[in-house]
Amino acid sequence: MDAIKKDLLMKVADLHEVPQGAYNIRENGKLGGRAVTENINIVTKEAGPGIDIYIKDGTKKESLHIPVIISETGVSDLVYNDFYVGENCDVVIVAGCGIHNTGDEKSEHDGIHTFHVGKNSRVKYVEKHYGDGVGSGDNVMNPTTVIYMEEDSYLEMETVQIKGITSTDRKTSAVLKDGAVLEVHEKIMTNGTQFAKTDFVVDLDGENCSANVVSRSVAKDKSFQEFVSEIKGNNRCTGHTECDAIIMDDARVVAVPKLEAAHVDASLIHEAAIGKIAGEQLTKLMTLGLTEAEAEEHIIKGFLK
Repeated sequence: MDAIKKDLLMKVADLHEVPQGAYNIRENGKLGGRAVTENINIVTKEAGPGIDIYIKDGTKKESLHIPVIISETGVSDLVYNDFYVGENCDVVIVAGCGIHNTGDEKSEHDGIHTFHVGKNSRVKYVEKHYGDGVGSGDNVMNPTTVIYMEEDSYLEMETVQIKGITSTDRKTSAVLKDGAVLEVHEKIMTNGTQFAKTDFVVDLDGENCSANVVSRSVAKDKSFQEFVSEIKGNNRCTGHTECDAIIMDDARVVAVPKLEAAHVDASLIHEAAIGKIAGEQLTKLMTLGLTEAEAEEHIIKGFLK
């Protein structure tokens, strides 16, 4: 693996070398490496691109890495990955995609991930997106995540768009059964003329299930962001969706939170806030010796932390 691919792996999966445990590395639309364990098996799909991941009942303190890296211009990659997490598990799944595009053609990765989370299982899912390269070609990523949660399961989903993604259309849907808990934390930064849209739809079908969907974003230059979040309370449940955005320069941000209650004991809340960096914050940091640009960067890092 050359230096560019190693750098992409580090950016999207915090990997400085081949990971311990189960992993599946996809390079430029092809398999770049794979390892399985006694409890985590990875199988190539027979029909269509992608993999099936099977995690045995009772698997705990194990991790799975499934990064995608694209280092060639003009690559168009589509995968369907299905995760079958057994009962009483506690695992970490690290995905993410990095594109290094030095040409004038579009490079694109579209990943459709479907999670089946078993009873009493806990899953932490981390997905990072990153792009770089001096070429004029676009870096495009369109991730779709579909989640089915069984009784008393827990899924924490952390998604980060670091930089360099020309266009992204993120779609996430989830269906929760009794006692299931979904935590989603999204962080996005756009600049130039980049476009980023995220669309969440959560069905709270189970009794005493809950969902917390939080998005934090920064839009710079002439970029455009759109956040759409819909939570449906179909039982005794709790749901919360929140969008906080910092807008700068000539950027545009649209936030569309939506709640639908179909049960008298559904407790649903939405919040949305869009604004610029407060002048007093800049002034305070500049009195400590920072330039205005340094102060802005410090505030943004803290906001997206």
